[in-house]
Amino acid sequence: AQPIEQELKDEEMELFTKYYMEWKGGRANVNTSYANIPRFYYRLPAEDEVLLQKLREESRAVFLQRKSRELLDNEELQNLWFLLDKHQTSPMIGEEAMINYENFLKVGEKAGLKCKQFFTAKIFAKLLHNDPYGRISIMQFFNYVMRKVWLHQTRIGLSLYDVAGQGYLRESDLENYILELIPTLPQLDGLEKSFYSFYVCTAVRKFFFFLDPLRTGKIKIQDILACSFLDDLLELRDEELSKESQETNWFSAPSALRVYGQYLNLDKDHNGMLSKEELSRYGTGTLTNIFLDRVFQECLTYDGEMDYKTYLDFVLALENRKEPAALQYIFKLLDIENKGYLNVFSLNYFFRAIQEQMKIHGQEPVSFQDVKDEIFDMVKPKDPYRISLQDLINSSQGDTVTSILIDLNGFWTYENREVLVASDNDSVADADDT
Repeated sequence: AQPIEQELKDEEMELFTKYYMEWKGGRANVNTSYANIPRFYYRLPAEDEVLLQKLREESRAVFLQRKSRELLDNEELQNLWFLLDKHQTSPMIGEEAMINYENFLKVGEKAGLKCKQFFTAKIFAKLLHNDPYGRISIMQFFNYVMRKVWLHQTRIGLSLYDVAGQGYLRESDLENYILELIPTLPQLDGLEKSFYSFYVCTAVRKFFFFLDPLRTGKIKIQDILACSFLDDLLELRDEELSKESQETNWFSAPSALRVYGQYLNLDKDHNGMLSKEELSRYGTGTLTNIFLDRVFQECLTYDGEMDYKTYLDFVLALENRKEPAALQYIFKLLDIENKGYLNVFSLNYFFRAIQEQMKIHGQEPVSFQDVKDEIFDMVKPKDPYRISLQDLINSSQGDTVTSILIDLNGFWTYENREVLVASDNDSVADADDT
């Protein structure tokens, strides 16, 4: 009896195994994608894994070189322009040569593999602007291609400085990039080598002030490419750059020397740092003491004094008061209770200092009640009793509101705006008469 029972058990096990394997195999067929999920996490090599780090660096360098070779070079761009010009579709619009979709595709076939990505219906449609014949401007298309090539070249160039290889640059990475860029910018030829470190610090600070609002110490390469700062920096390649353009460009030699020169002029004791008293002479010398107290309470200082890097943040905030990053900087100083909003108490706290300065200058102090009502009318906050940073940004009046609260000269300009506009109009009328 026992052998028969054992045979039955073995047969049962065999059948169970057979049916189970069939069932399992059937499920595997249904969910084949499970076996093909790509690996999405790769652990970064540790500091002591020298060989893995070297391998990673080399593979990134090879990858970037390959990407660089995929870009159109000058000769290929010239050939593309020649083909576009040859296939233009008449009539021209003024001086503007145009091309229709049929000829656009013909150029795409002749231009070679590297150009294939640019000859799509999507790009053609993107550049189509009310032409009665359904054509696009050859110049606009060529500029589009040039811009794309430039963006990819710049991305590869920046990626070479991305030591971590994670798509962002730390402060030291961006400093190295700009330092090695200086010799390629003719507008900076006159800079003394001894000034290079201060120039680099001045240039890098603008990137980090505006692109790293949370002060993480790193910026995404994508964000650097998306903003206009690199365009401003690379504008210095133009040897014929006008004086006006240089004065308004933060990265130009005159601008960097102006900012650094102001810092040296404020530093009366020549110790390389600024005290609160020294900073009080900044600009027109009319920033209130209470605001300056807050600057030294909130910003990074060394034995109560401010270094050049902290000073640059201060200058960028005050010179760009319309920008959200600058308003964030000033808002943090105005938010004395750290509540995330400004109420009547905080507005009064800062405006009292303006009233005191008015008395010192022999002016009749303006009623806080009137100013408070005007500020709330300008900002129109969601909550009628408190102003958030977002309210200030949304109102487009942030620069005026902050000037009223921190700077006597800013308040005086606001208070006398009608007189100033009238005198400007009179000046224009006088000029017209002559």
